[in-house]
Amino acid sequence: MKTIAILGSTGSIGTQTLEVVRANGDIRVAALGAGKNIELLERQIREFQPRLACVWDEGDAKTLRTKVADLSIEIVCGMDGLKAVATCEEAGILVTAIVGMIGIVPTIEAIRAGKDIALANKETLVTAGHLIMPLAKQCGVKILPVDSEHSAIFQCLHANGRQPENSRSGSDLSESSDISDTSDTAKSSIDKILLTASGGPFRGRSYDELKTVRVEDALKHPNWAMGQKITIDSASMVNKGLEVMEARWLFDVELDQIQVVVQPQSIIHSMVQFADGAVIAQLGTPDMKLPIQYALYYPERRFLAGERLDFAKIASITFENPDPDTFLGLKYAFEAARIGGSMPTVFNAANERAVRMFLHREIGFTDIYDIIRFCMDHHRVIPNPDVTQILETEQKVYEMINGRQVLI
Repeated sequence: MKTIAILGSTGSIGTQTLEVVRANGDIRVAALGAGKNIELLERQIREFQPRLACVWDEGDAKTLRTKVADLSIEIVCGMDGLKAVATCEEAGILVTAIVGMIGIVPTIEAIRAGKDIALANKETLVTAGHLIMPLAKQCGVKILPVDSEHSAIFQCLHANGRQPENSRSGSDLSESSDISDTSDTAKSSIDKILLTASGGPFRGRSYDELKTVRVEDALKHPNWAMGQKITIDSASMVNKGLEVMEARWLFDVELDQIQVVVQPQSIIHSMVQFADGAVIAQLGTPDMKLPIQYALYYPERRFLAGERLDFAKIASITFENPDPDTFLGLKYAFEAARIGGSMPTVFNAANERAVRMFLHREIGFTDIYDIIRFCMDHHRVIPNPDVTQILETEQKVYEMINGRQVLI
């Protein structure tokens, strides 16, 4: 019996994680953390019977306590509540499906408590990868990717026989510490990571055409069903830039070893090219339950109900180069990653706030890029920020944007 905790249980990844739990009889949910959707959280509590649940707002916590007063459950709130969920004693795996940099501190606390991390929170590694990966190794904790692309890379590496270094002394891969093998031999076997992108709903459009797109247009992803924020990030290709930064830390490679390839059909979820020229790819339908289930049961592959690829019906699988001069989010992400230090935090925080403004119809689509550029240009880089400096940088970016709004 596996026991898990979930941060972000009412979001897209969280609800699909619970679908995986529902479909399997050997996962117990010990703790749930959510934002403000207390109606859905109440239904989840009643179905999965966790002993602990968290919402952010204290008022919402009081309301939820009343709603579930007939159950034996502790309701907590705020950052202390998120940390309580992350470190829940019964849970062996924490699914970090929460959106935003709010996930960094609970993830660190979970690692220190010896919890394996099924990672769907990009911001954790984008802004604090230099802290997270060494800490995971020190604590003997696995960081298992849930993002479709990173899960695909992970699967390709293991299909090649590349095992986490701590797994080599024993037969049970599940006892390994992390997914990156830092030995010179393993690193030299990778030529490049081919990180695929669908191109989003605006693939092929010019920068001028992007200026007039509406929120409704940006939320119509051609292949994937995702939350609003990540869907906008996909449309701007900021999401792919965040994934580049994340892949760098997850797989211990240089930025020059990561190539973004547009694969519009979303059939190939990512590939790895090895030193001998061989390329291993992971293919499948666009279903997030596959990487979620793989992370929860790694290294076991279990049956997963759902649509299968029918190669007789696939007319073509095509590839394109991305257009970084139109989709500036990707270009700026590589720049932020090369600068390093606190600059990835600036990139991420500026985008996070700009996307919120776009969704509220306060700015246009290309203003997202302008805000990111402005914040990057006006930031003094901290070379090796600690958690406090990362979170302070986030707040300074928000203050910078608030002061600039009159210019937009």
